[in-house]
Amino acid sequence: MSRAQVTTPNIEAIRTSYDGFATRDVGKILSVMHDDVEWVHPDGMHKYGLGGTKIGHDGIKQFLAHVPSVLGGMALDPVEFIEQNNRVIVMGTRRVTARSGTITTLPFLHSWTMRHGKATRMEDIFDTVAFHAAIES
Repeated sequence: MSRAQVTTPNIEAIRTSYDGFATRDVGKILSVMHDDVEWVHPDGMHKYGLGGTKIGHDGIKQFLAHVPSVLGGMALDPVEFIEQNNRVIVMGTRRVTARSGTITTLPFLHSWTMRHGKATRMEDIFDTVAFHAAIES
């Protein structure tokens, strides 16, 4: 028996962003972000220029433009969406392709804070040690 996928306006907005990632459509990714959104990645990723907080659409664009200099590719597979008040938690996996071509699948947790149907904050939570190993493989 399969469970019906629960959806809400906030979850649908976030799904739009993941659809944008899947198709490499930066406009679609940003369409669900407030102008001053905080885009947060673990400080442990500074070695690759991927750590810390980026602010606004320009910060996200700069981050996304930098990723190909570190990775051969990445695909997100969001699996579970949980909403409570203005927070949506997304759990899933990401397929990381190193510049060498090695592919590693790693779990992630994204914590989205929403206001009026748009994201004000997205925090990417993951094992930085495993991510470093994937990049360096």
